[in-house]
Amino acid sequence: MEFKHKSVLLEETIQGLNIRPDGIYVDGTLGGAGHAREVCKKLSAKGRFIGIDQDQDAIIAASERLAAYKQATIIRSNYCYMVQELAARDIHKVDGIVLDLGVSSYQLDNEERGFTYRADAPLDMRMDQRQTLTASDIVNQYEEKELYRIIRDYGEDKFAKNIAKHIVAARQIRPITTTGELTEIIRESIPMKMQVKSGHPAKRTFQAIRIELNRELDVLRDSLDGMIDLLDDGGRLCIITFHSLEDRIVKTIFRKNENPCTCPPDFPVCVCGKKSKGKVITRKPILPGEDEMEENPRSKSAKLRIFERVL
Repeated sequence: MEFKHKSVLLEETIQGLNIRPDGIYVDGTLGGAGHAREVCKKLSAKGRFIGIDQDQDAIIAASERLAAYKQATIIRSNYCYMVQELAARDIHKVDGIVLDLGVSSYQLDNEERGFTYRADAPLDMRMDQRQTLTASDIVNQYEEKELYRIIRDYGEDKFAKNIAKHIVAARQIRPITTTGELTEIIRESIPMKMQVKSGHPAKRTFQAIRIELNRELDVLRDSLDGMIDLLDDGGRLCIITFHSLEDRIVKTIFRKNENPCTCPPDFPVCVCGKKSKGKVITRKPILPGEDEMEENPRSKSAKLRIFERVL
């Protein structure tokens, strides 16, 4: 199966990066190289591009698509190791970073990867297939209270308690090993009238399990400060999120880096000594236009936020 993924907010992201031809740019979620290729097109022979992805299928596809660009270096890793990976290549400052946090169309459409609730496939959901823990392990081994927590917090599903209860009851009869089995259990946990109103009943639970398995929110939360420190003066960090939990983390950390002062509001002057690292370019997130949403329905929940480093 060919690695296909339509890059969301492509033009807006490239514009937001404010690319310098001789600069150094990093894509921490390389995927099918949609954003990467547009960045490389704007670089001179002196420019550099580093693409990072933990998915071997993405690495193979991106390597082929960027083969013509000698400025490009591709690394199989998680973006949380970006600082270390770049330092190992003697890169300590960059001019721009892109993160597209969505699951790729390839991962969703490739049934064998176990991300989709629209087909019956092994419960996998690993972004990095070198990882041993799978979605099946979470579904079959987590305690009921832990399942409830992740479905409530990461899936924001108001039926989380009932879904967790049904999962535990079902696995006592036999292990839950496929996406189809899990989907049926979720259907039985949610009133039919709510299923009609709220889209596919398994969507939120699958999202929650995927986030937990791949530590998506922890990785994002723990990486952003380091990425901002990587940026050279005027360098920009562009992040595309696809659900409210990610967007909230990005928004909060961007604001904290813009205004890190922890002094009480009634202090006449700042005494904490914490200095701003830059400015938030997007007071409100940039959203896809109607044409893009019509052409690519998966873009509907996308939000782009941009931070600029100021030394």
